[in-house]
Amino acid sequence: MIIRDAVKEEIPFIREQRLRAYYDHKNVIPEDHFHALQKAISSDADSQSGVELIVAEEDGIILGSVALFPPNSNAYEGFLDELDHAEIRLLAVDPAARGQGVGKALVTECIQRTKQKDQKAIGLHTGEFMNSAIVLYKSLGFVRCPEYDFEPANDGIIVKAFKLELT
Repeated sequence: MIIRDAVKEEIPFIREQRLRAYYDHKNVIPEDHFHALQKAISSDADSQSGVELIVAEEDGIILGSVALFPPNSNAYEGFLDELDHAEIRLLAVDPAARGQGVGKALVTECIQRTKQKDQKAIGLHTGEFMNSAIVLYKSLGFVRCPEYDFEPANDGIIVKAFKLELT
């Protein structure tokens, strides 16, 4: 598996792959929340200045992607104040590639890139219904930071914050 920066021509495919990857949640959450989730993962937030769009590729096929936002960026398009640490967003693994370590490899790459920049922490947010993602993040040492939680669709579903201190 190769982990590399995405190229501009791949962005439409990556956004479509995100939609496929998140579709599993359609029957777990209310319809309005799912539409808000679709809007968030389809937005052009990953094209902001300083954002690194990273892909995992094997045999020329993109298996998954993630966006690494720099500190003090508008990672959540107004849902949160700017955070003083890097933020992982939009992690998506193609359904056909699940269980192969793609998500872990992408998150690990984000951690390494953040360390190389001598930054002190990296964070992320995930829906409380994304159980496998939460297990992955905790296994990598991320801890809950409820002070950064938010509720994007005003429906009781919380987007939970996690943070990893880098030493």
